[in-house]
Amino acid sequence: MLTDTTKSNNTSLFGFPYQNVEWTGGLYKERFDTCADAIVPHLQKMFESKEISHVLENFRIAAGDSEGEFDGTVFGDGDFYKWMEAAVYTAVRNGNQALLTRLEEYIDIIGRAQQEDGYISTKQIIGEKSGKASRLGDINDFEVYNFGHLFTSACLYYRLTGRDNFLCIARRAAGYLDQLYKDAQQKGEVQTAVCPSHYMGLAEMYRTTGEVKYLELLKKAIALRDSVKEGMDDNQDSIPLREHKKIIGHAVRANYLYAGVADLCLEEEDKQLMEVLECVWKSLVTQKMYITGGCGALYNGASPYGYFFKHQLVHQAYGYEYQLPNVTAYNETCASVGGVYWAWRMLCLKKKAEYADVMERMILNVNLAGVSMDGTKFFYENMLRRAHNLPYELIWGQERAEYILSYCCPPNLARLISQTSEYAYAEDESGIYTVLYGASKLKIPGTPLVLIQETEYPYDGHIRFLFEVVHNEPEDKPVGCYIPDKDCISLNLRIPSWVRTGSVVLRSRVDKKVCERIEIEKNRAGSYLNICVREPEKMEVLLDLGMEVRLTCANSMVEEAVNQVAVERGPLVYCLEGMDAEVDTLDDLLIPSNVCFQTEMFDIGEREVLTLKGTLLRRRREKDTFDREALYQDYIYQGFEEISVRMIPYFAWDNRGMDEMRVWIPVTDICMGESVYEG
Repeated sequence: MLTDTTKSNNTSLFGFPYQNVEWTGGLYKERFDTCADAIVPHLQKMFESKEISHVLENFRIAAGDSEGEFDGTVFGDGDFYKWMEAAVYTAVRNGNQALLTRLEEYIDIIGRAQQEDGYISTKQIIGEKSGKASRLGDINDFEVYNFGHLFTSACLYYRLTGRDNFLCIARRAAGYLDQLYKDAQQKGEVQTAVCPSHYMGLAEMYRTTGEVKYLELLKKAIALRDSVKEGMDDNQDSIPLREHKKIIGHAVRANYLYAGVADLCLEEEDKQLMEVLECVWKSLVTQKMYITGGCGALYNGASPYGYFFKHQLVHQAYGYEYQLPNVTAYNETCASVGGVYWAWRMLCLKKKAEYADVMERMILNVNLAGVSMDGTKFFYENMLRRAHNLPYELIWGQERAEYILSYCCPPNLARLISQTSEYAYAEDESGIYTVLYGASKLKIPGTPLVLIQETEYPYDGHIRFLFEVVHNEPEDKPVGCYIPDKDCISLNLRIPSWVRTGSVVLRSRVDKKVCERIEIEKNRAGSYLNICVREPEKMEVLLDLGMEVRLTCANSMVEEAVNQVAVERGPLVYCLEGMDAEVDTLDDLLIPSNVCFQTEMFDIGEREVLTLKGTLLRRRREKDTFDREALYQDYIYQGFEEISVRMIPYFAWDNRGMDEMRVWIPVTDICMGESVYEG
């Protein structure tokens, strides 16, 4: 998180430290509690198990505490560091001393596994003893990727606990990386940029320690990308970084890359790199991102930008423009977690609401869908349609699992969910910015004021802001450049791009007199609205974001969504599961263009979610005239009949057993009340 402004340029936004903001209710609080109570301990059990992941055992063997061979994935070290972020965040927030003590034990093991020169990667440390592995022999061993997550986790640990033992390990590892890059400069090539989490990690090292050498190391790491002689589209290094115009290749690697480049731009102005970021961002959000915020449509295939004589394979990748299949949608959870990190940094750079809108879309839809409601099962890929019987096999299956061989996504998701409160607000010299709406409280640095947000968002668009004076509290120094006036608080309200109508009302808390009212029309959507709140402790701000249900269509180039619509309400994408419609198959359903829905709270996985109840049309299919197995056949119109359905938030699907699911549904202009039956 961007919380240290002493070395950064003064035109950017900055987030608030964890102790200044927390969720107090609603969906974000419920997901945080699930993360603390279920996800973190579940992942801990997975990582501690020798038989399941072997991750912690690898560290023990490398430290000399156990005997044995390396087992598990090459990026297991990094997965463990990501889990440590979620663990320390939830432990500090909830005062879980037992978990903090356990983390200290883990750090001790990691420190003893680290080599004298700072190198730390368990596969190579264990393998060097038997001659089965060597350092930096294969970029797909993810050694520097593991370093990056070590850097980020150690910085967070120091920021939350004040203890520098983990940070000392990270410093030594960064020293090793520095020497590695010095050697690479002499040799003329470096092959360490695969899935470059170390870019964000080095930026955090710089912000945490204030030592310029880490910023210089970040610059060097990014510059050395262009030294790769035979780069790959899959790894985004087939052409020099400053020539990037489209987002291509492995979606996690791409999103991590551009998040790291944005980190550099936050610290040092670079107009050329900013142009690159803006181009690839536009490529993503206008042509290659799913409506759920999913990133990376393809499991594997050929690079769409290669040709016969320059054929390159890609995997977990962005494909052609508008290539967004539904059943086979890959959408690795890690990719959209990386997308949140990138979007946050773009918001900090550009102060445009569109970046916060994308963050919110990713978090509330595809990312929350990555974990079951009870916090114990996970998706690696996130499809937008599930069929009963597929004639082919998907790489990861169609249901969440407690443990996935490639276990990178669950801890990545855990650290994001645990830290979402730090994305709730930001600030610059002009005031406070709302980013993620949800019931929360923010202690405003430099004042005795706490900004309280009361809302049922994302289920309800009514949001109330009020300011309370906290007595006998130390007045923290301002985080960013904004120096609050005790008599006037500048509040920048995000008006999401989906808003069609709404209002902002400033009202006296004493006599409820309306002091100002601003109508929000569609042309204000996707922007920030500045409100000056005078005498804040006496006023309240009432924001109403209209949440009527919307039918959303895709660009006609998205072939698998032609003549179909998705149902959205507020920031949430909705889907239809088979158990919520009495039909043989969801494929027989159409949605009338004048459909009306009623909202209803409904229990899924022992959590209440807001659902939509409405009436759709079912095609009448006669078995003697329609063959569901045929590739092609005559189209015979046999009329429709009305059927009641319940649609649920996309994030809540696959919590009630195996059944069909659809996000995109064929649409018809046959409206309710018209004759829809064969005469």
